[in-house]
Amino acid sequence: MDLKIERADKDGVQIRMPFNPDFCLDEEGTLLHGGVLTALLDSAFGLANFLAIEDVQTMATLDLRVDYLRPAKSRADVMVFADCYRQTRHIAFGSGKIWFDTGDREEVARGAATFALTRGKGDSLLDKMNTTGPGS
Repeated sequence: MDLKIERADKDGVQIRMPFNPDFCLDEEGTLLHGGVLTALLDSAFGLANFLAIEDVQTMATLDLRVDYLRPAKSRADVMVFADCYRQTRHIAFGSGKIWFDTGDREEVARGAATFALTRGKGDSLLDKMNTTGPGS
């Protein structure tokens, strides 16, 4: 997906996905597949949760809802913003939105998700990834 993190802190993340015609459904290469947008939101939610919540050892998506507000038709980069707006000991709640980087910021989709959390002492999953790399 060649994602570029443009902002990442405890208040949310903003990520850019450069246009890729391989993710399109139509012959013109302009209509993005909804599954790509869903995967983008889920990834952004995960990062937002790790940055907003202390001591997360593991996390799993419990529920992910995406409302598609208009056709995802453009050759512009895709932008996503996600945040963790509430957390309990075992559950995190997130909201997010997707738009094309065309200047108008008209939303293509909105998402909401809940995540199961496992917390504990020691290195978090994010700490482990920073020291050993993904997949280690």
